Amino acid sequence: MVAVVGTYQNGYVKLDRNYTSEDPVKVIVTFLEEVQNTSEEVLSLSDFSFSKSQTNLENYNGSLSEAVIEDRRRDL
Repeated sequence: MVAVVGTYQNGYVKLDRNYTSEDPVKVIVTFLEEVQNTSEEVLSLSDFSFSKSQTNLENYNGSLSEAVIEDRRRDL
């Protein structure tokens, strides 16, 4: 894995140094500065409550892990 710093502006990433590859390379872009969310739906930390999840799943008899995996496979 190689890390190259760059700048994102108007849908484009400009790398601070050249990186050459003959084949396409997958990348991960991490925004280091706080970016204002333009989405109408905003999540907060309380949306990820473990106790709420337990309550929601108390009558579920299957495997949550299997359900998540199956859901992700459908999205592929």
